[in-house]
Amino acid sequence: MTATATTATATTATATTATTGAAASAAPLAADLRRQELAAFLRSRRERVTPEQVGLPRGARRRTPGLRREEVAQLACVGVTWYTWLEQARSIKVSAQVIDAIARALLMDPSERAHLFALAGAVDPRPEAECTALSAEVRRLMRRLGPYPATVQNGRYDVLAYNRSWTHVFGDFDAMEPRDRNCLWLLATSRSWRETFLDRDEMLRDLVAKFRGAMAEHGAEPAWKELRDRLAGASAEFRELWERHEVATMAPHVKRYQHPRVGLLRLEHRMLWMAPLTQAYRLIAYIPADDATEERLERLAGLSGEGGTAA
Repeated sequence: MTATATTATATTATATTATTGAAASAAPLAADLRRQELAAFLRSRRERVTPEQVGLPRGARRRTPGLRREEVAQLACVGVTWYTWLEQARSIKVSAQVIDAIARALLMDPSERAHLFALAGAVDPRPEAECTALSAEVRRLMRRLGPYPATVQNGRYDVLAYNRSWTHVFGDFDAMEPRDRNCLWLLATSRSWRETFLDRDEMLRDLVAKFRGAMAEHGAEPAWKELRDRLAGASAEFRELWERHEVATMAPHVKRYQHPRVGLLRLEHRMLWMAPLTQAYRLIAYIPADDATEERLERLAGLSGEGGTAA
């Protein structure tokens, strides 16, 4: 090997070592910054909550704005020293259950709770206990979309809200148990959906593939695992489709629905995202694919009587 080649090899090795070292040092730095952000966020939330809000006496000699650290520890059922270390940005292990308890103790709203879990690097065990997308404006929009069916769903296809036109077309969701208001569950298990969705088998395969693709980002979340396991226990079709490991993404297409009162409906869905894609709340409107469907939806609305927004 020539002197020039030796020098080039040494230079390359030095550069590689430097790059590797920089990457290795970047990870601890990022973790340290996140712990500092977490500590500052906890302090700011603690100082905002008054003792009276959580049922504690204020006392005559309180100088701390908001709650004391020991009070937060007491409310969250964690050790005072451990919670103090958390606010001091120390490198300690934090479980999702403890973060959940702290979020409750500090009366965090859904946005604050999501931020807390992100800073802690933990998966929220109940990330969608409340759908913040269901504002009065969204409900008003769903109502105004009638006679077109409209619904708000999350990434698991849970039907969180719907207008009356949705129930006229797809069934009485008011009469269902909340856990059954899920499009994937109904496609897999409902006799009426099996009989009235003319492309039901193709739709089920497509929805299972989309669910599997989405679950890659949510596999540790209890609600997602619970739905998958419930479907696997109730539907041999779902089990067979799940084992294919097919994945798919959302794409608009025409759904054919044989309504018992007005006949064939050909509907296309259009989505409006209501929150960050990680939460995947979306308002879905089912738009007529032809004039005949438009006329039949209007006739169905007249037969049923349009009401306000349900759920």
